[in-house]
Amino acid sequence: MDSIFDTFLGLILGVIGTYWLYSLFRKKQSKELTEVQSHVLLEKIKSVCKLIAVEGDFAEIYRYENTKERFLSLVSSKKKALIVINAKAQIGYDLKKLILSADTTSKKIILTSFPEPEILSIEPELDFYDIKNGMFNSFTPNDLTVLNQEAKQHIRDKIPESGLMQTARSEALEAILLIESIVETIGWKLDYTALKIEPKTELLEQKTRLTRFLEK
Repeated sequence: MDSIFDTFLGLILGVIGTYWLYSLFRKKQSKELTEVQSHVLLEKIKSVCKLIAVEGDFAEIYRYENTKERFLSLVSSKKKALIVINAKAQIGYDLKKLILSADTTSKKIILTSFPEPEILSIEPELDFYDIKNGMFNSFTPNDLTVLNQEAKQHIRDKIPESGLMQTARSEALEAILLIESIVETIGWKLDYTALKIEPKTELLEQKTRLTRFLEK
């Protein structure tokens, strides 16, 4: 009788032990999967890298002059040109500057800081008019590189007064909602309560518009 009881007790203890080991393995496996998910998700968001919020077209007239002096500054030679700059400037966000963390327990990606808008690119096209070369100071192929750099700087200086930065800031919410849609693809949630976003009605309206756009 004792032998049967011992055998029965052994079977029960064996089943309990096996179930405990199985539960422990499943829990560890689930935790590892969640941690992998959070890591992949954070990398997925950052892989978007730069997000263009707004583009601006510029048409500027730029007067270029360059003077060289010779013979102890007794003789000078000037070259000049009238340049029409047509440029496209892209303003947006570098998503590598996001401050994100993952809460694997509640499956949340926590967004605690969103970057300021910045100039992502300036693409100028130059048209030359009224080109005048000096006696010993004429335009060379290398001048095109210099003029492109000066044209970019000229447009860069114009951007603050253009209102593009303010427009890009107003589009920040669209960027956040895009990140939220990426997070929700694997069943996680984006927590951006640490950010100051007002008003809430605007948040709801933009979220509805983005959802409709993604469903098309």
